[in-house]
Parts: sequence; C-alpha cells; structure tokens
Amino acid sequence: MAECPSSRQLVPARNAPDWRKAFLTALAESSNVKASAARAGISPSTAYDARRNDPAFQREWQDALFEGYEHLEMTLLQRLREGEIKPAAGAKRGKRTFDNATAFRLLMLHRESAARAMAQRENRDADAVLASIDAKIDRMRAVKRAGGRIGDAPE
Repeated sequence: MAECPSSRQLVPARNAPDWRKAFLTALAESSNVKASAARAGISPSTAYDARRNDPAFQREWQDALFEGYEHLEMTLLQRLREGEIKPAAGAKRGKRTFDNATAFRLLMLHRESAARAMAQRENRDADAVLASIDAKIDRMRAVKRAGGRIGDAPE
C-alpha cells in the first residue's frame, strides 16, 4: 500500500488487483480521471490502458462516470434551487446569487454523456433479450427434432 498525497489515505499499489475498485469509486464521486487515478495509487495512463484493453472495465468506467454526472446534476439542481451566498460590496451580509448560465452549460454536457451511457445500457439489455430468444429457438428446435409440437417446448 502507498499513501496518496492528495487524500492522505492508504491506497493499493499499482499492481494490486483492487486498484480498479478504488479507481471506479473515486471516479463515481468526482468524475475526474486524474484525481481518481491518484486515489487508486496508479497513473492515469494505467487506467486508460485498462479501459482500452478490458471491455468489462470500460463498461464499469462508463457506469461510474454516469453515476458521477448524476451526482453533479443533483448538486447543480440544488444550486439552481438555492443559489450561492456571495459577499456583497459594502454589505454586512452576503447576497444569494444564481449562476444559471454555467449550470445549464454543464447540464447540456451531461445530457450528451447520459444519453450515451443509457444507449450502452440498452445495448447490454438487448444482448440479454437476443440470448433469451436464441435459447427459446434452440428449445423449439430440440422439441421439433424429438417429434413433438413446437408449442410443447418448455419455457
């Protein structure tokens, strides 16, 4: 284990098998690859290499980013609703301000990312449906070969 200078917590060494979990957890919290890699005790290039070479890790990465952007969206919605208190010139109390333009720009960026993540999730669901259909067809063929009626195939 090595100490991560930015978070002052113990993190797995680069070759430890659980750096991915630490990385993905941090990515879901921050949506920041560089900071997540630092918390996991690896370089960003190690994470990018793993994403490029491991489709399952790539899907987990996307899921973590999707979760991170959901958190960001909730934070921005809170700011839109409540605003931020900023010091007002010459006043004893701060003034509540709303930075709607920035919030909307970030939400638009998130919308594109969320749409991609949802499409990827739907593709995985589509693969499960296709596998189920293939299995059902295989059962029907087996019943037909055995001389039974196709309607007799078990579900």
